[in-house]
Amino acid sequence: MKAILYSYFKVIDRYIIKKYMGTFLFTLGIFVIITVVFDISEHLDNFLKNNSSFQEIAFKYYAGFIPYYMNMLSPLINFLAVIFFTAKMANLTEIVPILSGKVSFNRFLRPYFVCATLIFVVSFFANIYLIPYTNKLKITFENSHNFNSDDPTKSEVHIQLDKHTFVYLQSYDNTIHTGYQFVLEKFDKDQLREKLVANTISYDSLKRVWTISSYTVKYVNGLKEKWVDKLNQKKDTVLDMRPTDFIVYDNQYSAMSTSDLTKNIEREEIRGTGALKDMQYEKYKRFIYPLSSYVLTLIGVSISSRKVRGGIGLPLGIGIFLCFGYIVIDKFALVFAVKGNWPPILAVCMPNGLFGLVGYYLLSKAPK
Repeated sequence: MKAILYSYFKVIDRYIIKKYMGTFLFTLGIFVIITVVFDISEHLDNFLKNNSSFQEIAFKYYAGFIPYYMNMLSPLINFLAVIFFTAKMANLTEIVPILSGKVSFNRFLRPYFVCATLIFVVSFFANIYLIPYTNKLKITFENSHNFNSDDPTKSEVHIQLDKHTFVYLQSYDNTIHTGYQFVLEKFDKDQLREKLVANTISYDSLKRVWTISSYTVKYVNGLKEKWVDKLNQKKDTVLDMRPTDFIVYDNQYSAMSTSDLTKNIEREEIRGTGALKDMQYEKYKRFIYPLSSYVLTLIGVSISSRKVRGGIGLPLGIGIFLCFGYIVIDKFALVFAVKGNWPPILAVCMPNGLFGLVGYYLLSKAPK
């Protein structure tokens, strides 16, 4: 095995791979430590106020926090690491002899893309399998310790339970699991057949049923209508909805496994609560976001492989500027998908697509 690796990876390949992975892992570790330190200072009051134990903080909150930020930062840290050590190689005139020795620029890129592939594979499987699990630990801890002071409940919610049944809820109180101004309508094709209006509806988590209080029912049969008043009565009913349908937490879809996310997307296509694009964006991003390792590696090598006056400062400055550009485009893509009419798959592909074109252009201008 060692002989095969040495025959495929020449001295310069091993040299670049060692530089690449060493710089990447060291920079990623530094950024994660800084992020954890800032987060501790920000949430120290929450930890103390809720009497959180060290075990809870370390193995629940930060066991989810650290993988999440490592995965999120890895493409950008990868980009800066490539620029840093490649610009340093160029400044020390290490790249010129390589290219002058009849080594093509594409051949020079081989060890870079070997490392980019390794980062892609780790990031891909982490996005699909690991990160949803660790995110669930993190988000559960945050919600139970009131990290987010904003009201997570939704208002004016419309849900389609099946082909014939629609419900509306004006507001929901998650503390007492009670909704207000509830309307349930049943249709036969385009004709309304039954309409139930209730002041309140409560969820019994033990029985897993909804209790409707003080309600009236209107039955419609053509031109005939019949009203039934139950203003002082209650009734239990089973409905295909849960309290979670009326509550939305930040990053709640990132805490779902890929299989659960797919099932919820299929369910949401029928229900229509307005969360479909968020779910689709999260699912597509898990598969497409890791490709940024290739795109950003290509750009990093292309802009830093030429020796310039001033050392590594200029390439590194350009790299930081492009990092901010990538983040801005990624955020705009999310807005276009969720708030606009863009297909989520197109919005997810936009950052890598645009930067891929930039990388192709810079590659054509790179020193050969």
